[in-house]
Amino acid sequence: MARWRWRGLILLIYVVIGIYVAWVYDYITPGLLRDVAEALLAIFLWFLVLLGINLHIGR
Repeated sequence: MARWRWRGLILLIYVVIGIYVAWVYDYITPGLLRDVAEALLAIFLWFLVLLGINLHIGR
């Protein structure tokens, strides 16, 4: 059981470092984060999109 916790922690640290490196080298930008957030809102709140509600962030 403890082995899985260590693997999970190592994976989390690996992903966090990867996100940081991608941010520093401009692979992840604020515009990309906004677009991903809009897409996630549209996916989880799809019924609001069908009702004509605008889920765009900052527009």
